[in-house]
Formats: sequence, structure tokens, C-alpha cells
Amino acid sequence: MYRKNKRHLQENLFDFTSLISGPMQNDIMVSEEYLLYELIFSRINEDDFRCLYSDIDSRPNAPVNCIVTAIFLQNRRHWSYAQLIDNIKFNLLTKVALGLRSIDEVPFVEATVFNFLSRLSQHFVATGENLLERVFDALTQQQLTSLKLKTDIQRTDSFQAVSNIRTYTRLRLLVEMLIRLHRALSPEDQTRCEELFAPYIQKTSGQYIYGLSKDDLDGQLAAIGAVYHQVHTMLAATYQDVEVFRIFSRVYADHFAIVEERVVVRPGAEMGTDTVQSPDDLDATYRFKSGRSYQGQAVNVVETAHPDNPLQLIIDVTVAKNNRDDSDILHERIDAIKEKTPDLDEMHHDGGFGSEENDTKFAHHGVTVIQTGIKGFAAKGVPIEITEVSPDWYTVSCPSQTVQASPSWTRWKADFLQEGCAGCAMSEECQLKKTKAGRVYYFNRAEYLKKKRLKNIETIDKERRTLRANVEATVAEFKRKMHNGKLKVRGRFRTTVFAFSMAVSINFGRIYRHRYRKKRPRRKVSSVYAAA
Repeated sequence: MYRKNKRHLQENLFDFTSLISGPMQNDIMVSEEYLLYELIFSRINEDDFRCLYSDIDSRPNAPVNCIVTAIFLQNRRHWSYAQLIDNIKFNLLTKVALGLRSIDEVPFVEATVFNFLSRLSQHFVATGENLLERVFDALTQQQLTSLKLKTDIQRTDSFQAVSNIRTYTRLRLLVEMLIRLHRALSPEDQTRCEELFAPYIQKTSGQYIYGLSKDDLDGQLAAIGAVYHQVHTMLAATYQDVEVFRIFSRVYADHFAIVEERVVVRPGAEMGTDTVQSPDDLDATYRFKSGRSYQGQAVNVVETAHPDNPLQLIIDVTVAKNNRDDSDILHERIDAIKEKTPDLDEMHHDGGFGSEENDTKFAHHGVTVIQTGIKGFAAKGVPIEITEVSPDWYTVSCPSQTVQASPSWTRWKADFLQEGCAGCAMSEECQLKKTKAGRVYYFNRAEYLKKKRLKNIETIDKERRTLRANVEATVAEFKRKMHNGKLKVRGRFRTTVFAFSMAVSINFGRIYRHRYRKKRPRRKVSSVYAAA
């Protein structure tokens, strides 16, 4: 049964802060934890989480604002669940952050946090809504308003959030799935399929692979494909609703196909980036970027960037499959970002976010895009400028002449006259197609929008042309809580918990430093594990 937590608002005769000295009380009042209590804990709308609990009379829930703040604090401090509980028990400042007034009060145990996250996950799967995102949005709007920050200029960037999974080779993953499926079978079915499973279940999947030579791999893939087919045929009717069998079936479909009633191994080139990377994280996808391979999710971050702001705050975070292009991820968020910050006028991003679709949507919202890098290779040859006079009238300019473009079925055509080209000092560098009359240049609206986007940076003040770079420091703040770029968790939902927790934490840290920049020296993180 849902019950709102109001205990922290009541005076307590045994409030532990009354038992400590005045100087220590003053230290508490200027601590991170007390500001966390004021800005985060006290402003969480617990009613948003009412849907997670039963409407009938039953045992009341643990305080929602305590649990949510504890999740944020856990990610901020990079604590394990055991460390979180120990700090709640023995760390006075942690008690302050969670609104606990009694020195021996412990509002929940580890299992309570797990159950709460499970309810959040079920709600996320059923509705597509992450309630922690609602908390983040509400807190951020309050902070933007109270600090009077300008949101008309923003910047964005993304990073790879690698899942906490083992990296499997193709054959090792296939063997691992057989081992896990065998464990889930009834004793009768284990006996019935003993001959099929026997070669693969005597060792771990790693030990099995290490015992093979390179020349054995192709033959092993064909052999295990036949086993997969037979196992699937024998067990599908009985185990189709068992989770491990569903994963097994997905892996089977990823790696093998039936051609003329024979099981054949799918070539690696046919396998998409959505194939199962690990049985422990079915949400993880594959991405090869900048010479490195990644398995997991991608996180996109948008923050304010107006030079007049005393500090900048993150205003939007989203988690998506890492095999999606950055421009696609941003495209889905443009409407939401504009809704949260209606005065958005200028968005800074790098070359990975540029696309015709994004240009069109930003233009619809009256937002100027400032791109600081070109995706792919830099253009060569003579510079060409396109000007849109009206929706059906373009002029095209090179260093020596300007002509009006004419439409064709699928694109526009600009004919440059031979007379103008003849006296051009850059004629030898020109890469436009030659014709009898001169040279010709073909383009479409996407090309026009791209050139316009790249030229926008020349229309703003020089000091604003490097605004995008600072968002990389924000990305670094997220990644600082990841070991070698790898999360401590698995799955898309748990990645969103990390992302929103860190976004709340980063914003809070900036506000705390802004408020106490000249009033208080920086102190070390308080923790019962500080000496460890």
C-alpha cells in the first residue's frame, strides 16, 4: 500500500543533530548531504510512484523519497548495495541526505531497493515510461527556474555505455547457451538429450574453446548447428515459454538458417548488430566506432550552454541501442527538448548528429544548428554555396559566378558558363563535371541543408563557436563512474537508472560548487569506507 513519507518534516525529540556540537551542526548545514536533502530529497514527488503499489489495505511501502535519493547517492558515490546500507546505518551525513532524524533509523534493506527497481522495470516495460526520468525532469525544471538559467543555447554529445558482460566469441556463445539450456531441463529431458549435449557440458564454455585449434572452428560451427537444430526440434513444444529456451531460440535464429532442409551457418556478414551479444544482456547491441568495438547501449546528453550562465545544467538524457546513428537518437528527442525548453534557439553538436531530417525538424522549431565538425571526409575542390531564395528557387555560387538552379525529377542542376570558368584562378582545382557549355553541379535539398548547417558557425560570435567542446567534460563526468568505459550493470533499464542518477548527481554537484565556491573548502567524500 502506498503511503507518502512526511516523517522528515516532523520534529523528533531524539533528533541526532541536537546531540552534536554547534560547529559540527554548522558543518552539516553547509555539507553536500544537507543540500542534497533540500534540493533532491525534499522535492521528489512521491505521488508519481503511487502506481507501483497496491490500492488495497496492506503493509505500507518504504519511503519512496528515501529510496530514490539513495539510488542517486549510490551512483554519485559509486557504492555497492552493501556499502549503501552500511552508510545509511553508520554515516550521519548520509542520514541527513535521506531525511532520517533518528540515529538508529534504517528505512529499508538491500532487498527493498531490488524490489523497487524491479517495480520500476516492470512499469517501464509495460508503459515505456521511466519514472526516474520524470523525477529528473521535474528537478531540472525547478533548478533552471530558481537559478534563472538561460536555455536558448544548448549543446549535445553521446558516449558508449558498455554493458557489464563477458565478451563472447561466436562459438563460445553457442556453447554457453547449450550449457545454460541443459541446466534448465528436467532430469527426464536431460537423459533424453544426453547424447546431443554431452560434448559441450563437461567443461565451461571457455575451457571448451581453449581446447580447440584454429583449424577446428569451421567444423565446430557446422557440428553445433546440427545440434541446435535437433535440440530445438525436440524441446520447442515443451520449453517454448521458458526464458532460457527463448534466448536459445533467438541465438539459433541469429547464427543458423535452414536451406533446402539443411542447417547452414550464417556468414558473419549476414549477422546484424542486433544479434545476441550475451545471454546476460539481451538489450546489448554491437557497435564498431573509432577503431574499437562496443557491446551495450549509447547515452545521449543535452545541456545548457549560454555563456552568460554562471553554471550549465543537463536538461535531457536518453539511452538507446548503440548501433543507432547519433543523428537518429537526437531526432527522436528534438520535440521533447523543445517542449522542456521552449526558448531553445541554438543547438551545438558535432558532425555525427547532422542529417536532413534533423535540419528539417530543427528548422520547424526555429532552432539554428551549429555544427563544429564535418562527418566523413572533408570536401575537396572549389567551394560551392547554395542559397534558397524560395522553396522552388535556388541560386548556386562558385568563386567566379552565380547561377540559378533548375529542377529535375529528383534533384537540382546548376549550369556554370564556360565564359566564367575560363578566367577563374581555381579552374584547375574545380571538380565539377565538365560539359560543352561549361560545368554542371547537381544537388538535392539534403545537400543544401548540410551546407547551410556547416555555414551557420560563421554567423555567430567567435566566442560561441567553441561552446560545444565543453559538453565533452560532461560526458567525462558520466564515464568517471565507469571502469574503462564499462558499466557495473546490464540491460537497457538499468543503464537508464545509471544515466538519470548521474544526470541528477552532476547537476547537483554543479549547484553545490556554485553555492559554496567561496564559502567552504572542498572536503573529501564522507564514507564509512573512506579509509579502505
